[in-house]
Amino acid sequence: MKQDVDQLHNLEDFHKKMAVDLFNYVWTFLDLEVRTSDQEQTMIHAAHASRYHWEQIGTPLNKVRGDWQLARVYSVSGRAEPALYHAKVCLDLCLDEEIGDFDLAFAYEAMARAYKLAGQTEKKEEYKGLALNACEDIKNEPDRRIVMEDLASL
Repeated sequence: MKQDVDQLHNLEDFHKKMAVDLFNYVWTFLDLEVRTSDQEQTMIHAAHASRYHWEQIGTPLNKVRGDWQLARVYSVSGRAEPALYHAKVCLDLCLDEEIGDFDLAFAYEAMARAYKLAGQTEKKEEYKGLALNACEDIKNEPDRRIVMEDLASL
C-alpha cells in the first residue's frame, strides 16, 4: 500500500514538473521573432503536453493558463480556429470558476487576438474592450502593464 502511495506522489510530482517545464519551454519559442516550421510544431506540441499534465493534477487556474498559452501559440502560428477554441475554453473556465484579475483580462485578450486573426474586427474590438475593462480590476501594477502592452499589440 505504501508503495502505491509513493508511486502516486511521484506521478503527481512528475505531472507537475512536466507541466511547468513544458509551459516554460514554450516561451523559448513564443519569444522568437521568427520561428522555423519545426520550431512552430515543437511549440504547439509542447503547449498541448503542458496542458495535458495540468489536466492531471492542476487547479482551474493552471488549466486557464494552459489554455491561454495554447490560444497564444495558435495565434502566433496563424491558426485562427484552434486559437479561438482555446481562448474560449480559457474564458469559459475563468467565468465558471470566478477567476479574475490578470487571468480574466488575458482570457479576453486571447479572444480578441483570435478574432483579429479570424478577420472578425467587431468581435476583436468587443473582446479588447472587455480586456481593457478587466484591467481596471488587476491589483498588481506590473501585471496590468503586461496585459496593456499585449492589448496595444492588437
